[in-house]
Amino acid sequence: MSITIQAPGQLQYAEINLPASKSISNRLLILNALSYSPYAIKNLSDSDDTRAMLQVFNSNSNHFDIGAAGTTMRFLTAYLSKIVGEWVLTGSERMKQRPIHVLVDALNELGAKIEYVENEGFPPLRIFGSSLKGGTIELPGNVSSQYISALLMIGPTMENGLVLNLKGEITSRPYIHLTLKLMEQFGIKCQWEGHVISVPSTNYKPNQAKVESDWSAASYWFEMVALGKVGDSVCLKGLDRYSWQGDAAVADLFRKLGVQSKFSAKGLVLTKVGEPAPQFNHNFSKEPDLAQTFAVTCAFLNIPFNLTGLHTLKIKETDRITALVNELAKFGFDVETNGADNLVWKGRRITPHSEIEVYTYKDHRMAMAFAPASLVFGAFNIADPMVVTKSYPGFWKDLETVGFCIKEQGK
Repeated sequence: MSITIQAPGQLQYAEINLPASKSISNRLLILNALSYSPYAIKNLSDSDDTRAMLQVFNSNSNHFDIGAAGTTMRFLTAYLSKIVGEWVLTGSERMKQRPIHVLVDALNELGAKIEYVENEGFPPLRIFGSSLKGGTIELPGNVSSQYISALLMIGPTMENGLVLNLKGEITSRPYIHLTLKLMEQFGIKCQWEGHVISVPSTNYKPNQAKVESDWSAASYWFEMVALGKVGDSVCLKGLDRYSWQGDAAVADLFRKLGVQSKFSAKGLVLTKVGEPAPQFNHNFSKEPDLAQTFAVTCAFLNIPFNLTGLHTLKIKETDRITALVNELAKFGFDVETNGADNLVWKGRRITPHSEIEVYTYKDHRMAMAFAPASLVFGAFNIADPMVVTKSYPGFWKDLETVGFCIKEQGK
């Protein structure tokens, strides 16, 4: 399935109910289970990733297929390793290509027993759940923060607690901080000093938790306002002004691209107020999920950019670095990369395709990052548009409320 997306001449003002954060939802589901909480989590995400997690918790089977839900795979690998029983955890073909050996090796060192069913270092996994002894373990600081969060959340259940020594530069630090703050809501106080995080062996306490809206989802609305006309405005509802989400940095970053954001009684109001900076440079190691949004925004604002700290993008739903280079080239942008951790556009243009269909590579953020570009480029097609259900199921309907025309090809 493909859609044709046509932007309005000018964004219509609307109040958008953003989806709940899947990052927070999936952490809270694990913490709720570990605390044996009798309380239902309020405002839980309806994303594919959270549905996959709920399906496992509500299942009577010991064989779980979580599809393309990366967070779910990592968190459940750790969680099931301490639940007595034998479990098989698998996923989509892409999931079977996403490495998990760093987490599995760490868990096995802490007393778990996890085996690879097919290829060494990759899902599917066979997990023999039992009590874990815990102790001190060393990990590279630049691994996916989801590995670290997965270990932290089960740390209090280990006999000797958990001490994580993170070597070198720490990637996605805000996501680790988010995990620790949520654990604190359930009665666990950890110590993070320098590169060492200490988790005590103690019991979680049940808590009545509520999920806030997703700052990552908000980024696409910042992009729309940035690509719109001066004076264009939308209101985003449900965001926490003092959020622990790392992607809340989007508000400060988009100021450089001419977008003002102010909290009001109704929500966060975005307004395009002026011209963007002549160049955009940023290290996205703390907020890697924003990289696609900024690459597309800057390109269509004709702003040269240098985006660094992107090494985790290689192992996401797709290789996002390669995907961005390929798809931006269709619009005539000659984007360069070292193939490992950066994206650079020096302003060089190449001949665009005569007919454009953006491939999404089964990656929700590819679809959502490119959709606003129609405000500048005009109509084009997007393949497999329903990948957005991974994090933002109502994305296309919300675009229609501000004037976008979304048509399924052939209809």
